Amino acid sequence: MIHSILRGGAAGAAGTTALNAVTYADMALRGRSASDVPAEAADRLAEDVGFHVGGTGEQRDNRLSALGALSGIGVGVATGVVVSLAHRAGARVPWWLGSLATGVLAMAATDASMTQLGVTDPRTWSATDWVSDLVPHLVFGAVTYGVVAGAVPRSAP
Repeated sequence: MIHSILRGGAAGAAGTTALNAVTYADMALRGRSASDVPAEAADRLAEDVGFHVGGTGEQRDNRLSALGALSGIGVGVATGVVVSLAHRAGARVPWWLGSLATGVLAMAATDASMTQLGVTDPRTWSATDWVSDLVPHLVFGAVTYGVVAGAVPRSAP
């Protein structure tokens, strides 16, 4: 079981790196700024659990930005572990389906928690907002599930 946990953690970390790369590429291509939602969620969560972030102004904002990014890494790694344990338990599906399910799982976990914290409402998102959220999560799913399953999509001979 420890092997599955470690493999899942590594898979989630690889998927998170891919998600971040796609997100930063989108930011570079469109010239858009980073989302404030992860930092806002970190702020709200810190308040809810009674954690004092500390600092004022820019220093506090930077801490919240870092905590938001770290929480995203945590969700990615945890998703990889869950997928790896499910795979170990026999949930074996074709690569494309496992990739899709893994990406949707990560997106749902992230978006549901952000919505629950009251920092976003997907019902108000534009089509561009949805694509900006969906595409990186699908890439996350492909990389994460590929590592978990030891699968690499192959072209037909």
